[in-house]
Amino acid sequence: MRELVFTLEYAPGCNAVADTLTAHPDARIRSLSLHATPESLWRVDHASGTAAALTAIEDAFLTSDYYADCLAAEDCGATQHTQVLEHSDDTLVLYSYWDRTPSCVSVPHIALSHLGDGVLFETRHNGRIYTWRVIHSSHGNVRAFTAEVEATVGECAEMDIKRVTDAAAPTDAVEHTANELSPEQRAALEAAVEHGYYETPREVTVDDLATRLEIPRSTLTYRLRRAEAYLAESYASENGFLREHRRGTDPSVDQLR
Repeated sequence: MRELVFTLEYAPGCNAVADTLTAHPDARIRSLSLHATPESLWRVDHASGTAAALTAIEDAFLTSDYYADCLAAEDCGATQHTQVLEHSDDTLVLYSYWDRTPSCVSVPHIALSHLGDGVLFETRHNGRIYTWRVIHSSHGNVRAFTAEVEATVGECAEMDIKRVTDAAAPTDAVEHTANELSPEQRAALEAAVEHGYYETPREVTVDDLATRLEIPRSTLTYRLRRAEAYLAESYASENGFLREHRRGTDPSVDQLR
C-alpha cells in the first residue's frame, strides 16, 4: 500500500467551510469516515471549537453550496443532504451524503479514476488548509491523480504535495473485522467514558487519559478516532442513512432534517 498526503489551500470566497474556519482560527474539522462510489459520496466529520465556531460551521455545511467536497467551479446540480448527529458546546458531528451529477468532481472521485478501488481517505481542515491523506494500492497513477486535482481546483486552491511513501500500519493494528471495534479501541473508548472525556465540560484531557492508560497520546487519539467513526457509522446505518444510500436511493428531505 502507498500513502499520499497533500494540502489544498483555498483562496477567499472559494470554499464556504474554509472561509468559516478562517474566521474561527480555533476551530478544526477532521473526517471520521469517508467513502465514495462513482455515483455518490458520504462522510462523517467531527468539528471542534468554540460554541460560536461550531454554529458557523454547521451553517456552512447546511446552507452553502458545499456539496461534500465538490470541486466544480459552478453549481453542478448535485443533491446534498447533511444530518447533524451531535452538537454540544465543544463538539459537532455531521453526516453528509452527496448524490453527484456528471459535471460534479471531487478528490475521492478523481482518486477512483486514477488510483483504483479500495482507496482510503482521511481529511483535516484547519483555516484555509485542507489536508488529505490517501491510502491506495501501488498500481495507481499518482501523477495523473495529482495533475487532475491541481487542474480542477485551478485558481481556487493551491495544491502542495507533502508526502508520497509506503503506508505505515497503525501502532495498534490487529486482526479484526471492519464492522467491530478492536480490543484496544474498545478499551480506549471505555476509559474515555469512565473518566469523563465526553462530558461537557470535559473532566479529563487526551494527555491525562493517555497517561492513565500508559500509552502515547498519538496512539490514544488514533484509537478514539476509529472508535468514534465506528459509532457514527453504526448510528447512521441503524437509522437508515447508509442503508438507503448504498442501495442507490435517497431518504426524503424530511427524514434528514
